[in-house]
Amino acid sequence: MVTNKEWQAIVENDEAYDDLFRYAVKTTKIFCRPSCHSRIPNKENIEIYYDLNEPEKQGYRPCKRCRPTDEVIDDVMWAKEIETILQQNYQLNLTLEELSYLARGSESHLRHVFKKVTNQTPQQRLMAIRMDHAKRELLNSTKTIKEIAADIGLPNVSYFIRKFGEYYGQSPKQFRLHNEQS
Repeated sequence: MVTNKEWQAIVENDEAYDDLFRYAVKTTKIFCRPSCHSRIPNKENIEIYYDLNEPEKQGYRPCKRCRPTDEVIDDVMWAKEIETILQQNYQLNLTLEELSYLARGSESHLRHVFKKVTNQTPQQRLMAIRMDHAKRELLNSTKTIKEIAADIGLPNVSYFIRKFGEYYGQSPKQFRLHNEQS
């Protein structure tokens, strides 16, 4: 449980506590210094560690913004983490701003690093993940096109149909019908 004093240090980005503890965010698996200027996480998602090495031992990754271990985070490792975030959150309205918050880095740096490592922008990769999930839903469920579009984070059905056509060369309905007959 986070004490009021710890929470205040985090909210105020108080550098005086940087050598005392680290806070880890359960939902992102990232840990920071109290002085980190990333967006403040929900209090209930925070764990406090007074052993400054413990967050990494518990599987948390150091924040790219505040670098609590004073080490530069490898771009390939960060791109893999971004990929995991995209895979786990594809159904949300995941903007580049939200993604940068979840991955603890700036929007421009995140976009640049991800593109350099994967040859895709995060937005392109997110759409590919969504289309792959849509294809599986069309093959393995009886959900409507509208339901599938909403499930993958594209509630605008017309936009979903257009994007699906760009990826697979046919509408979702044509895709489903063609694969039912096979």
